[in-house]
Amino acid sequence: MAKQTTLSTRSPKASANPDAPLKEDIRLLGQLLGDVLREKEGQTAFEIVETIRQTAVRFRRESDAQSGADLNKLLKKLTREQTISVVRAFSYFSHLVNIAEDQHLNRLHRARLLSGADPEQGTVAHAFSKLREAGVTGSEVRKFFRNALISPVLTAHPTEVQRKSILDAEHEIARLLAERDLPLTPKERDRNREMLHAQVATLWQTRMLRYTKLSVSDEIDNALTYYRSTFLHELPALYDDINEELTEHFPQRASQSTSQTDLLEFVQMGSWIGGDRDGNPNVNAATMQHALARQSTTALEFYLDQVHTLGSELSLSTLLVDVSPELQALANKSPDVSAHRTDEPYRRALIVIYARLAATARSLGATNILRQEVMQEAPYATASAFTADLQLLVDSLNSHHGAVLVKPRLAMIKRASEIFGFHLATLDMRQSSDVHERVITELFQRARVETDYAALPEEEKIALLLGELDKPRLLYSPYVDYSEETNSELAILRVAREIRKRYGSRAIRNYIISHTETVSDLLEVFLLQRETGLMRISSDSNTKGENDSEAELMVIPLFETIPDLRCAADIMERLMAIPQVKLLIEKQDNLQEVMLGYSDSNKDGGFLTSNWELYKAETQLVRVFDRAGVQLRLFHGRGGTVGRGGGPSYEAILAQPPRTVNGQIRLTEQGEIISSKFSNPEIGRRNLELLVAATVEASLMPHAAEGKRAKRLAEFQQVMEELSERAYKAYRNLVYQTPGFTDYFFSATPIAEIAELNIGSRPASRKKTRRIEDLRAIPWGFSWGQCRLLLPGWYGFGSAVSSWLEESDDRSRKEKLTTLRAMLKEWPLFATLVSNMDMVLAKTDLAVAWRYAELVSDRKLRNNIYKRIVTEHELTINSLNVITGVKERLAGNPMLARSIKNRVPYLDPLNHLQVELLKRHRTVGADDENADKRVRRGIHLSINGIAAGLRNTG
Repeated sequence: MAKQTTLSTRSPKASANPDAPLKEDIRLLGQLLGDVLREKEGQTAFEIVETIRQTAVRFRRESDAQSGADLNKLLKKLTREQTISVVRAFSYFSHLVNIAEDQHLNRLHRARLLSGADPEQGTVAHAFSKLREAGVTGSEVRKFFRNALISPVLTAHPTEVQRKSILDAEHEIARLLAERDLPLTPKERDRNREMLHAQVATLWQTRMLRYTKLSVSDEIDNALTYYRSTFLHELPALYDDINEELTEHFPQRASQSTSQTDLLEFVQMGSWIGGDRDGNPNVNAATMQHALARQSTTALEFYLDQVHTLGSELSLSTLLVDVSPELQALANKSPDVSAHRTDEPYRRALIVIYARLAATARSLGATNILRQEVMQEAPYATASAFTADLQLLVDSLNSHHGAVLVKPRLAMIKRASEIFGFHLATLDMRQSSDVHERVITELFQRARVETDYAALPEEEKIALLLGELDKPRLLYSPYVDYSEETNSELAILRVAREIRKRYGSRAIRNYIISHTETVSDLLEVFLLQRETGLMRISSDSNTKGENDSEAELMVIPLFETIPDLRCAADIMERLMAIPQVKLLIEKQDNLQEVMLGYSDSNKDGGFLTSNWELYKAETQLVRVFDRAGVQLRLFHGRGGTVGRGGGPSYEAILAQPPRTVNGQIRLTEQGEIISSKFSNPEIGRRNLELLVAATVEASLMPHAAEGKRAKRLAEFQQVMEELSERAYKAYRNLVYQTPGFTDYFFSATPIAEIAELNIGSRPASRKKTRRIEDLRAIPWGFSWGQCRLLLPGWYGFGSAVSSWLEESDDRSRKEKLTTLRAMLKEWPLFATLVSNMDMVLAKTDLAVAWRYAELVSDRKLRNNIYKRIVTEHELTINSLNVITGVKERLAGNPMLARSIKNRVPYLDPLNHLQVELLKRHRTVGADDENADKRVRRGIHLSINGIAAGLRNTG
């Protein structure tokens, strides 16, 4: 019988090696996967996988040519069926290691809490301690929470490779692993292992791939999984934690209000899934309606379940305790006349609330309510009406010795209703500026106002648009025929208006314009709102004839490329100086959002230049908004990879320029990063807390004094400007100016296969070309991750630093190096940049990348470009080493270093197999369609496994 293992022996504190429990979990899951492989595929399949694994480990550790040759020989001998089994085995192992590592992070976190150690960086408690020590007052902190908006925005992209069925099985494995940390009897422990075995077997026999193209509806349903598992429960709980920490660190006087409503709604969820139609022809008015219906159903199902459970818990009797008249009046509406419940007003009141919720759910599109209500009631007109009924229960309990009964469930439901409403998450709309221009051109032409709006100079466009905005009549006529594109775009905006009426104003409130390059790009969307009833226009004599308009949707520019970022401040300054626009901004609380694109700016200018141009654009926008007297909110379009603005969110927010956060921040969460951050509820809650803690610190921590510090920062910025110019030239020279680079990229990465597989609803390219300029930034970065080069996360840095250090000028190389080291120590922007690059380089592997380079048939092209990449890699490694003073990657993050080291031997076979499959796919005959299907299936599986193993590659 297995020896009993209790919490004490699996606790990190109980072992000299804090990672011992992690290794135990990985070993157990690996054994179970091996058992399942033997059971389902046979001993031969198991031995093949083991031989490949051992050979890959030996090749990784010894780097000898014989091991590499042996590995090649093994892989080439595999049949198609054997290849699929091997790929699946290593892919699932990557997933299982992720589960074990997430559980270990939870274990370490709990151990730290149990030890009574000081709050760790990234927690709200730590942030509050820093603020208090810096002299920030409690009233300042409370004011921050009253005015703040922190919004993670979930997006779906072509790198999303998880199926909901897989996620469900992995959630159960995570739960069972966590259970093993409890004191278990020997039989309980054996039973736990049996259940884990069953779940691993379920994973093995569950289809990981989609055989049909992923639809927007599928993406919506996948995203809603994270609300059910994490957001709906954990976000209200986080509010409670923050309120408790706030009371502890900044206690109020007895005379001051302690209302918890001070903290409501500062974290709100957002989504692009179903509303982002930029480059996605599958998003239209129907998908927006479907998205809100599914979101609303998810929220209401949660409320219904919680209210039903609350009804079983609040069994208070009026024979023992009084209730408020308001609560009694609500209870009296219940038709339940059972003698068993006549003295239980809370239960009777909840019957009424449940009935109104059920009616609301049906009115908003729900079709399958699990528990039938016992009475017919009118639906709630608004979510706030539902909240008000819950408040009746809260007030009655608080006034009649029942305050202790509020917190366990009622307070959570009420807080959830305030956070999520009936809409769950704000759905953003996004479209490209060139589409708007075509629609406006057609409207003007059909209305006989302007024959060719698109051909007008910018100033004439602005004058025409502003003049039209002041006119009460519409350009659109229902009696005129329009193109399919114009009808579709106008229909989407009309549906947005209906959605706001049906689900509340928070359901849709933002309209993002991709490729914003001019002021007219923004004015066009104001006019489209006017045309579709989303802008209210009135003439008030009190305003001296000025247009007293109000737009329902905030018009948000997205500045993406390097040139766009450089023009951002000028465009916004001109826009906010327009009187009509100034009035519209005043109606939206004198706040204006600007979105910055990390992905396209990186693809356009490289890692270093993208980061620097984003920083400069933010700094310039702050100055412009200050002059205009408008509050700035930045929306950071960050991706999963470091090359697309990814990396630790906490450090990224703290590295923002001074006064660019100020309690207002939105940021995207994309691809498999959503799963990594939010599939585990505990980790999801901590990631949400990280966002709050970082935003609090970045907003309220006093900035360093002017004078010497300002002069020092100016010196750093000048150095960064010089480095950026050099890095930009090196990057652009390789990617856009090297003949044949596009051919190399399409051959030496799986980009073509990613584009053709059923990974996402959005095409990988905006146009049907092979130009890098037209390729979407997401598959661009994802492809480099798959071949283990991760080039967008480091290329150009080495050339920039080495050439700058060696260039002859007034300063010596030693002085320059001292400056770079000071930048690393004193400037968060540079420190975060170097840290993220360090992580990327730890995951980069030139030997594996060479295997992909061998797919390039033109030997001269292959050798030329690969040699340049290797040279730049060496320069980057050397530059990083000389700046940091250490030669080992991730020396400051040993846990991540160990994680990568443990994963690499199991990732290598997937990469080698992917190369072999790519060869077969690209050479298979057209008459062998079935064989090609199996090969493509293997490629897709390998993409899934590599993405899971690297975690932040999307």
